[in-house]
Amino acid sequence: PTLLADGRIAFVETYRSQISVLDPDGQVRLFARVGGGPNAALAGSRGEVYLTQNGGVIGPWRAEQMRPPSIQVVLPDGRVDVVADRVESHQLLAPNDLAFGPNGWLYFTDPGGAFDPVARDNPGFVCALKPDGTGVLLAELPPCYPNGIVVEDNGDLVWVESYTRKVQRMSEGAITTLCTLPENCTPDGLKISADGHFLITGCGSGTVEVITRDGDHAGRIALGKVPTNCLFASGGLVVTDGGRPGRSTAANHDGALWLVPALSMTGQMPFPGNLDAIQS
Repeated sequence: PTLLADGRIAFVETYRSQISVLDPDGQVRLFARVGGGPNAALAGSRGEVYLTQNGGVIGPWRAEQMRPPSIQVVLPDGRVDVVADRVESHQLLAPNDLAFGPNGWLYFTDPGGAFDPVARDNPGFVCALKPDGTGVLLAELPPCYPNGIVVEDNGDLVWVESYTRKVQRMSEGAITTLCTLPENCTPDGLKISADGHFLITGCGSGTVEVITRDGDHAGRIALGKVPTNCLFASGGLVVTDGGRPGRSTAANHDGALWLVPALSMTGQMPFPGNLDAIQS
């Protein structure tokens, strides 16, 4: 989920192939139909919303209207455009999560296909788009399913891997493992607090795990069901809940939004960003 300039919260409804918004009055409304399988949304600094388009896949489920895997943008006038479908020689396969960095680059993960914890045969990728739209392939990874991603205040990247349960950091091109999450915790989404803690949604454990900047376990928020991502907003932590694991060919419309109020931490201020290549 992402906070819009007008205070609304935009979030993806992957099975419905759309972006929705939560208004301050608590009503959920359609924001944009984008086709395929939108996986994550991120507000730009000019009123646009960027999203990872995985093509239309969750486990064995396939969307009625498949789309090429890409980074899409919903423009302020409602148009939906493709920003990029490849970076360097890498054709995007299933972009997952995204975040702007202090340098204005848009960073995102590409786990290489639908989540398949049995076969685990899809290599992963960490990519970026410069403000002018130029793509950069930062890392090609073994099958690990890179998922949620954030950028620390010093520009280092941190992401979680759903197959390995690892929390990884990339600093000046070198990748190190901060920690490995508990056996039942399949990490999905990821956000960073103002003091550098990582809040990681465990879609298998039904929890939000709190990990320090150094990789130590600092706490756990028990939610139940299938938390998929989170956002510091509304005076606490807004958590998206998938309702059921994505293991069926049938669409799942059992999702929910949760508010964890009165947290003892606040979120790191998001880095502003926009891709000049689309502002024409």
